[in-house]
Amino acid sequence: MSYNLLKGKKGIIFGALDENSIAWKTALRVHEEGGEFVLTNAPVAMRMGQINKLAEQTGAQVIPADATSLEDLENLIEKSMEILGGKIDFVLHSIGMSINVRKGRHYTDQNYDWTQKGTDVSATSFHKVMQTLYKKDAMNSWGSIIALTYMAAQRVFPDYNDMADNKALLESIARSFGYFFGKEKQVRVNTISQSPTPTTAGQGVKGFDGFISYADKMSPLGNASAMDCANYIVTMFSDLTKMVALQNLYHDGGFSNVGVSNEVMEAFTKDA
Repeated sequence: MSYNLLKGKKGIIFGALDENSIAWKTALRVHEEGGEFVLTNAPVAMRMGQINKLAEQTGAQVIPADATSLEDLENLIEKSMEILGGKIDFVLHSIGMSINVRKGRHYTDQNYDWTQKGTDVSATSFHKVMQTLYKKDAMNSWGSIIALTYMAAQRVFPDYNDMADNKALLESIARSFGYFFGKEKQVRVNTISQSPTPTTAGQGVKGFDGFISYADKMSPLGNASAMDCANYIVTMFSDLTKMVALQNLYHDGGFSNVGVSNEVMEAFTKDA
């Protein structure tokens, strides 16, 4: 059901890889709610994914951009404003990558060149995106910028590896840059801490199926799906949330506030 929450609003969506991705679902929902947008991803990710199919479904144009490259980001934002006919109202940063995870390197035995690359892609890129938007004065007042994160930024999930550090930095950047964006340009910046979600990237984490099962048993509402998250992002892009800023917003069915659930207790009791 559409409520025209984003009618007349224009933006950029980073990271739509395939139909499993939260960015993909968000693009569909933004389109349904009347928003227009440019889709972007790194050239290598575009070759792996199906972003052109999404562009056809939503009437969006695709601009390849490496989010770690300031030159690419400047080109992306300039061309997006040309295509969309003015300044931008919303941005979704849905980017994350760990070569250490992909290559099976343990957290206590990192390849630091890989670590740095993962940090640049997963966290520093968010600063680069916002800095480019800020310097170009590309955001409309009361615009909304969202980055996706995970609760491993606050708690230990051993197999999440260096992505936990990347997410912690991402959330810090959102608060720090969000202060200046809010104070000087009335743009709100937030992160959404989503339930473990079976995206292509998420499934690369060791023991991911266990993550999902455990979180689902711990959460009173169960895990939030990718489409649930897309709906939440739509509300954060809309004018209904104009005064929400500098927040890490948990969208996890209540998992983040549960110490232990009956289901988990029963599982341990059975094993005892």
